[in-house]
Amino acid sequence: MLSTIIMDQTHANPKQLFDPTPYGFCHSVKSPSNGEYIFISGQGGDQDLDHTLSSDFRTQLQFTLKNIKIVLDEYNLEPENIVKITVLIVNHNEEKLKIWSEEMSEFWTNKIYPASTLIPVPRLALDAMQVEIDAIAFKTNK
Repeated sequence: MLSTIIMDQTHANPKQLFDPTPYGFCHSVKSPSNGEYIFISGQGGDQDLDHTLSSDFRTQLQFTLKNIKIVLDEYNLEPENIVKITVLIVNHNEEKLKIWSEEMSEFWTNKIYPASTLIPVPRLALDAMQVEIDAIAFKTNK
């Protein structure tokens, strides 16, 4: 099993399973119980307070990750504190998966990815939304 420990979390990819890191996730994350979980509601690619959305998938994805970072900042956390994400992509295809993988590697610069589930969907809350991501982060009590 390939395991990496970061900030009291163990990110593990059993060698009996395929290597998920090129796709921007790991198979499991274990966190100690001496801390707090932060549940982040689904964030979209809103560019401003009026829910302005680009028609470009990559742009929406970049703003989605930026919006997650804004929530993390509220708790003095980094992307590495995220232990689980759920990604919803409208009309998912291989090209969108490639873009998602590229943006994941920009957001998680240390390449220690959270556990992840990607769900293709026919639509989201707003007609123009192309992506939504929710997250669970963990903050260790010191």
